[in-house]
Amino acid sequence: MRLNLGCGYNKREGFVNVDSSPHCAPDLIHDLEEFPWPWADSSIDEILMVHVLEHLGATTEVYFSVLRELYRICRHDARITIVVPHPRHDDFLHDATHVRAVTLEGLSMFSRKNCEEWIAAGRANTPLAFIAGVDFDMVESEVVLDEPWKRKYDLKAISRAELLVAIKQHNNVVKENRAVLRVVKEAAQA
Repeated sequence: MRLNLGCGYNKREGFVNVDSSPHCAPDLIHDLEEFPWPWADSSIDEILMVHVLEHLGATTEVYFSVLRELYRICRHDARITIVVPHPRHDDFLHDATHVRAVTLEGLSMFSRKNCEEWIAAGRANTPLAFIAGVDFDMVESEVVLDEPWKRKYDLKAISRAELLVAIKQHNNVVKENRAVLRVVKEAAQA
């Protein structure tokens, strides 16, 4: 089964389109901050969350509960595609319903492999995968540049190093972050 969570008006063929609002006529109406979700353990092969995760989890506990539910309902090797506005872009800042900044680096903290490496290296990163009881490996990631930065970079008017500095120092350089997470479960969990 494939889920398009928080579908809004962007329904996808071949997915169960889920939203909390009846106005967009989803296949299933469900509030993703109400737990447990209405799917069985290890029953989902693929999930889309396109401009959804930033609307969920105003508190850490609710955010972790969302991630735990994603983990619970997904099969081993399931794919979760997450697209979110960059937290330093006006698209994120102007929407009063955006309650959580989601970054690629933050999502990587929900990988047990990463947490184990950080612990072994003595790094100060919080082992969120262990705390939340989940394991997501990031298998793809992308930052989508906004104009005029995309054009400048494509035309080689700025170098990669200059772009990275701009991303750290300025708003509205990166429009959105995209990630594909792979669910990692041991045989007993799958």
